[in-house]
Amino acid sequence: MRVVSLACSNTEIVCALGCAEMLVGVDDHSDHPPEVVRALPRVGPDLGVDPARVAALSPDLVLASLTVPGHERVVESLEAVGLPLLVLAPKRLDDVFHDVRRIAEALGVPARGEALAAELERGLAPLPPIGERPPRILVEWWPRPVIAPGKKSWVTDLIERAGGVNPLAGDDVESRPLTDEEAAALAPDAVVLSWCGVPFEKYRPDVVRRREAFAKTPALVHDRVCCISEAHLGRPGPRLVDGLRELREVVRACVENSA
Repeated sequence: MRVVSLACSNTEIVCALGCAEMLVGVDDHSDHPPEVVRALPRVGPDLGVDPARVAALSPDLVLASLTVPGHERVVESLEAVGLPLLVLAPKRLDDVFHDVRRIAEALGVPARGEALAAELERGLAPLPPIGERPPRILVEWWPRPVIAPGKKSWVTDLIERAGGVNPLAGDDVESRPLTDEEAAALAPDAVVLSWCGVPFEKYRPDVVRRREAFAKTPALVHDRVCCISEAHLGRPGPRLVDGLRELREVVRACVENSA
């Protein structure tokens, strides 16, 4: 089977299923596993996928994802040229497990899908609570304006399973922009930078520390501005296990170092 993946998460799921050899092309952002993706043809960035380049690879299956806002237009352009699509749109962790099974079924390896989904369910199981109160963890997808995940996000599940709480969990959205004042009013105990599309080494905690509105938040009072790669929080795939582990360390720091 010839497969083109248009999202980092789907690329990583295909490889985790042991089907890397089926990949004949990926989007410009897919970077893991590097030994697989470095030699594959690229078909464009997430919102600029070129249907002609995808079609030229003669895929039996194109894996798309609606986790990138605006990707609906890419899906429409691929449908218009008759490409065979599997479009995923996970929101919560249960959706991620389900999508692993869907991809495995489409690739003809359903047993591997069951095994990988079960492995992820174990790796992402809720951790025992620590402390008297779950700390409020604000994850930033973007800094200007602050964009943070809401109720309809697997990150809310991850924060809760790590022993914390997403202060925006009451908002029935996948994510939304916030003014600095709105974000500060959430009184986060920690701010986690997980900026989408920005290399991890270019994350800048000083951007948060300089916000005047944040000065009296517990996060800044205790200097708990942390960085977790978007690859571990923003991609609904196998490496969310790493994200959970790193969020647990943030929670632990909040509990152990609170005044």
